[in-house]
Amino acid sequence: MDAPQDAPDPALLQGRFSGREVFQQAVRDALATAAREGWSDIILSDANFHDWPLGERAVIESLQAWARTGRRMTLLACSYDDMVRRHARFVRWRGVWDHILTCRRCPGGDLLDIPSAIWSPGWVLQRLDSERCVGVAGSEPERRVLLRETLNEWLRNKSVPGFAATTLGL
Repeated sequence: MDAPQDAPDPALLQGRFSGREVFQQAVRDALATAAREGWSDIILSDANFHDWPLGERAVIESLQAWARTGRRMTLLACSYDDMVRRHARFVRWRGVWDHILTCRRCPGGDLLDIPSAIWSPGWVLQRLDSERCVGVAGSEPERRVLLRETLNEWLRNKSVPGFAATTLGL
């Protein structure tokens, strides 16, 4: 018998978590699940994505499998400098799939204030303490709505377009 549509994927973290390795595995699992289940909309938010596993081959393979017409991803960061330095595979992938990515930056945002989170219509992850990698994850509707409202505030009122897919020069 199939699981109900709104049942969380058993591979996805549920509840509190602590530790960088646990966080990074949760990111890998979330993007693999997004590809497998065809999540239509994803928001990735972090001050600088410094300790996210976005440059790993397996993560890029998940993103490649996820990316197709009708899908949207939004990135929100204070700065993308660390992304360019640490996640070259992701930067190349982002260049190819620019038409489904929206990248926003918060030039005046405090590194500790910007949410460190993954939002999807059915599951979310939020680091409450980025330095210690402590946070919560789950599929509860209240958690998803609250995080989406927080991210919308940042996206609409505290950010500007950023992280161009190509660099034009003279």
